[in-house]
Amino acid sequence: MVLNDMLQLIVTSTLFVLSYILYRINVSFCCFFILVAVFTTRNTPVNLAVMAIERYIAICNPLRHGQICTVRRTYYAIGVMWFICAAPAIADLFTTLAKEPLSFFRKSVFCIRPNVFRDPILAKKRLAFDIIYFSFVFLTLVYTYVRILFAARALATAKVLAQKARNTILLHGVQLAMCMLSYISPSLEVVLHLIFPAYILEIRFANYIIVYILPRFLSPIIYGMRDAMFRKYFKMYLLSKRCAVKKRRVENINDT
Repeated sequence: MVLNDMLQLIVTSTLFVLSYILYRINVSFCCFFILVAVFTTRNTPVNLAVMAIERYIAICNPLRHGQICTVRRTYYAIGVMWFICAAPAIADLFTTLAKEPLSFFRKSVFCIRPNVFRDPILAKKRLAFDIIYFSFVFLTLVYTYVRILFAARALATAKVLAQKARNTILLHGVQLAMCMLSYISPSLEVVLHLIFPAYILEIRFANYIIVYILPRFLSPIIYGMRDAMFRKYFKMYLLSKRCAVKKRRVENINDT
């Protein structure tokens, strides 16, 4: 998930900067950026579902966890997950190649999805796939959370481990809610543009920060602070910085 988020941030940041500098870019390059951005955005919630399933197996079937969650099966799961998320985007590309003339791919447009994938059928297909993906992820998170909750009540010895797994799945739910912002942001941006027509660039910039940057900025911090070793060294770093600042202040006061 970290690699996926890194790739998404690189692609979306590049596309955002190019949109500000050049405003219009070639359709072929725009297709590449949009396909990668869409694929990585859709991959995030599916990743959350797979991670929740792994936690469910670790708590509810601990004796079979080592047999089920092997390295080879993990690679297979990642491959299947990436294929499922990439297939709809590749289908959009082939549909556009079949219906648009070659001259269209030599044009320059403002690089947003409706300007490149213009067929109305693709918008309906995208909506259907988004509903299927998020329904699957939501039901998976709810099911695994409930099963882990019952397992924690039944097994008193595994309460600490089950509580950590339950908190992990709750964090997945928060991340899923953040991911859903990317699906309502286009409509919200249109409404805000109608209300504040003179601030379209500011609205687009704030939308990009809140919807794409903030969720992926919070994710590594949340998971990092839950790690005991990382939390220990992070506190040591903050204390050392604080002591250094106090020492400089004392030296400045003595000098004056």
